[in-house]
Formats: sequence, structure tokens, C-alpha cells
Amino acid sequence: MSSTGANNRQHGEMVRGFLAFLEVEKGYSGATIRSYSTDLEQFDEYLRRVKRKLETPSRINRDHVRGYLADMHRRSLSKTSMGRKLSSLRAYFKYLIKHKLIVRDPMVGIRNPKQEKRHPQVLNVDQAVSMMEAYVEPDPEGLRDIALAELLYGSGLRISEALNLDLNDLDSDVIRVVGKGSKERIVPLSDAAVKRIRRYMEQRHALIQDGNYAEQALFLSIRKGKRLDRRQANRIVAKLARLAGLPKDVHPHMLRHSFATHMLEAGADLRSVQELLGHERLTTTERYTHLDMQRIMQVYDRAHPLSGAGHGDDFDKK
Repeated sequence: MSSTGANNRQHGEMVRGFLAFLEVEKGYSGATIRSYSTDLEQFDEYLRRVKRKLETPSRINRDHVRGYLADMHRRSLSKTSMGRKLSSLRAYFKYLIKHKLIVRDPMVGIRNPKQEKRHPQVLNVDQAVSMMEAYVEPDPEGLRDIALAELLYGSGLRISEALNLDLNDLDSDVIRVVGKGSKERIVPLSDAAVKRIRRYMEQRHALIQDGNYAEQALFLSIRKGKRLDRRQANRIVAKLARLAGLPKDVHPHMLRHSFATHMLEAGADLRSVQELLGHERLTTTERYTHLDMQRIMQVYDRAHPLSGAGHGDDFDKK
């Protein structure tokens, strides 16, 4: 076997070992692991394009990474995408260093592009309520759709968490949720969600096909009677938003953002909201406080008699 073939095989084994580490040790989801794999493949493609060969990890240096970053800039990738791809490389080379597969980390001194601060898109309370009260047919499909929306908004679940729920995760007025990193948490259900889920459960059996009563997924698809997937869930939320006459392009994660924002607006403490959302870091939850402050300032500007733009001029005239 040629040295090139041996190097390629060695590199492939390193990547497979890294992806297995993410799955077994870190407990990452299949979608997250595929994202890491894609990022590593794209870096390899760049090296083949500019070096006309695939460099082994031990030969990759900081200049290779800098060149890749410059290439992403030339291709006008978003700063978020660039940051994610560099983070994937950083995690990969850190793994190789830890397992003594390389001795030099080419990511040292490489920083992610400075991100623009973007606040989550949220519905206001009236919009959220109108969406939860949108008329749906009282059939298995309609009852499922509104139950899913109530769960996303009423408990602040990630869409992946909601779709991964099984029947035995339900317990009266709480649910057991498996979040990122396979971490479990107990989340309360709103009264509305309890009622919606109960009504849906009364007709859930109608979605089961071919007598497959062993299917444990809470939310089932209409056509196959299998677990509802993310694409179908996106369509469900968008449909409910249209039925409620909302002007925005509403997606499932917007309901989670709305849950967090409305909880903080109502006086919930930051730590409790962090626990409900399953955030590992408090700073992730804190972004909703910035959003809440924006709303408070808007209310102040509209309501306070001394907040108008012309008041400074009046003061100067005195």
C-alpha cells in the first residue's frame, strides 16, 4: 500500500474514533454528530483543493487553518457558520491531543470571527395565545397539532425533545425530557397542555397503522403512524401560525423563545428559567433578559411623560 493510502486510512480511523467519542462519551445526538462529520469533511476538501492532497492531522499547522478561514471569508459564509466549523475543528484536534495522536494543536491562536449579537425572535403574548387558540379540526391530526404547540410554548421544549418523547415520559402534570448531552430533566406541563395532550391521547390510536401498537412515540405522523419528524413539525407550527393570522414566519424554536421571554416578563427568576430550558450555562438564558429590557424600554418610551425626544430641547429653553 502506498504511503498516501496508509495516511488516508490513518486519518479516517482518527475521524471515526472522534465521532464515536462524541456519541459514546459526550452523548451527542445523531444530527450533531453528522454536523461535526460534515465540518471535518469540508476542511479535508479544502486541503485537497489547495494542497492537491489530504494532509494527515500531524502535518496540519496553523497556516492551514488560517487559509481555510480566509477561504470561508471569500465564499461569504456567515460568521455563525464559520464559528461552528472552527469549533468542530477545535474539538477534533483537542481530542487528538488528549489521546496523544498528535503533539501540536494547529488551532492554538485561532479565534472565531466576532459574532453579531442577535436576539431570539419571539411572539408577543397576544400572538402566542391566539396561536394556541387557533381552530383545528377535532380529529386525531388536529388534536395532535395543537397538543404539540401547547407543549412547545407551555413547557419551552426544544423541538427535538418534544419529538423524542415516548408515552412513558408522561406522568400526570409533568414530563421527563432528555435534552442535549442525554441529560434528563423533569418539566411541568401547563394546564392547557395537560388538557390538549389528554384529548389527543384519546384519539392517538387512530394514527396507528398496521396494528403497530408497540410504537411508543407520543407524537405520530399521519401517513406512516411512526414518530413525527422535524420537517412535519415545522409544517404544523407554520400552519397553526397561519390559522391564527400571524404575520411572522413562525417556527418551533420561536415558541421556545417565547416561553422563556414571557416567563421572565412575568417575574420568573433566571435560574428557574435556566432549569426549565435545560441550559447548561446561565449566560445562554441571560440573552432573554436583554430582550425583556428592550421591551421595557419601549414601554417606557411610549408611556413616560419625560421620555419624548423633544423634552431635552424644552429643558434647554428654560
